[in-house]
Amino acid sequence: MTIAGTGSYVPERVLTNADLEKLVDTTDDWIFSRTGIRERRIAAPEEATSHLATHAARRAMENAGVTAEQLDLIIVATISPDTFFPSTACHVQRNLGALNAVAFDISAACAGFLYALQIARHFINSGNRKTVLIIGADKLSGITNWQDRNTCVLFGDGAGAAILQARDPTDPTPRGVLSTVMASDGRLTDILSVPGGGSAMPITPENADQRLNTIHMMGREVFKAAVKHTCEACETAIARAGLKPEDISLMIPHQANVRIVDAICERLKLPPEKAFLNLHKYGNTSGAAIAIALDEAARSGRMKKGDNILLVAFGAGFAWAASIIRW
Repeated sequence: MTIAGTGSYVPERVLTNADLEKLVDTTDDWIFSRTGIRERRIAAPEEATSHLATHAARRAMENAGVTAEQLDLIIVATISPDTFFPSTACHVQRNLGALNAVAFDISAACAGFLYALQIARHFINSGNRKTVLIIGADKLSGITNWQDRNTCVLFGDGAGAAILQARDPTDPTPRGVLSTVMASDGRLTDILSVPGGGSAMPITPENADQRLNTIHMMGREVFKAAVKHTCEACETAIARAGLKPEDISLMIPHQANVRIVDAICERLKLPPEKAFLNLHKYGNTSGAAIAIALDEAARSGRMKKGDNILLVAFGAGFAWAASIIRW
């Protein structure tokens, strides 16, 4: 399986750290020194997650030279769907006119794009599907508590997409996904969640003022779990691919916190310049983060044919994943 094309989209509105200083008790220096984030993009009120996803999908399709009729599977990874049902993927299918595709969503938070990649890989390798569109898309501004200084500085909106197809058997160079590690630990569900709004805790007039339908995070616990599990996942994925850390040409990590990225680089002994970062521009866009970064890295020439690319992400669940791709 190979990645035939990529695309991404971020909204026009820029929300800077200076803007946040007017909303909560924080400063640009405090935010940047702890996260590496300078600004983030915020979707317009009329832009739903499916709108972001559709823009990214069309750019990926154009990049791959694929038409809507050729798509036979659409997977959207999101934690901010347009509606509980139908799926955001079905909204995207309608927008694209991709009526030959099966469409569904998955929920793995910030690890969602890599989960979608592995699911698509199985569909393609089994021969059941030929051309798959995977999308990571989130409008986190809609589930952010803008009065919580510890979380509102972190998140932004955006979408990224990739077109996946079977590898050309005549290509002498093995390309595509070489290995993938996926894992989760449900014992950590409470450290990062949106506790209200679902069947366990519906929003009622009595609890509406508690903002239970927004992101709640135990920052220190998330940081520790992220460093531990992503480092281990990277080492396992590299070994399964038959490689060593020094064989990695570029790492595209989840764009959540520069300190976590630094910890991974230190553990793997990767030079910092091998880590592709754009979180200073977009913040944490959840399932969209790696997808957007992958597209930007590809379009900026940071990857060339034959490069070994490490993708790694973590998110609520607690869920994490790492993949090695030969570009």
